[in-house]
Amino acid sequence: GYARRGDALIHNMKKIRILIADDHKLMRMGLVSLFNVQKDMTVVGEADDGMSAIRQAKALNPDIVIMDLMMPKTNGAEATAAILADNPDIGIVVLSSFSNSADMARAIANGARGAQAKEAPTEDLVAAIRTVADGETAIAPEIQQFIKDDPLPPPLTEKQLAILQSVTRGLTNPDIAKQF
Repeated sequence: GYARRGDALIHNMKKIRILIADDHKLMRMGLVSLFNVQKDMTVVGEADDGMSAIRQAKALNPDIVIMDLMMPKTNGAEATAAILADNPDIGIVVLSSFSNSADMARAIANGARGAQAKEAPTEDLVAAIRTVADGETAIAPEIQQFIKDDPLPPPLTEKQLAILQSVTRGLTNPDIAKQF
C-alpha cells in the first residue's frame, strides 16, 4: 500500500525477502539481478548447496527460498523438507530444468508451493514468487502435467526395503532368500 505524506507518495509495502539456493554462481548472479530490480523484492542470502540453504533459511528467515533441485550435499527436495520442518511459513519455489521429474514431484510432495522451469520467461518466475509470497501455490502448468504423466514411484514396502538393505550389505541371493 501507499501512504500520503505531504505531496510525496511513500511506499510502505514490505519487500519479499528471498534466499537463493543454487550451486551455479552464474545462475545466482542472474537471479540476484532479476529480483533486486523488482520494487517489491530483495535478496537476503545465497546458498551454493542444500546444507547451506537449510542453515541460511534458519538464520535469515526469508519469505521465499528459490530452490535448485540438483545441488551437492543435500538435494533441493530434501532441503525443502528440512526448511519447512523448521519453518512451515517459508514459501519454497523450486527452479529446475526438467532433469528429473521424480525430484520435482518429491520437492512438491515435501511442501514446495512453487515450481518453475529454468527455461521459463523471467516474468513467470517473478509472478510465481509474488503468488507464493501471498500464500498461494504457483506450479507451472507444464510441470503439473509432467508430474501427472510421470508420478512418483510408490514407496518401498518393509520387505522390499529389508531386501535392498541386504543387497547393499553384500549378501548373496541365497543368503537373502534364507532371511525371508
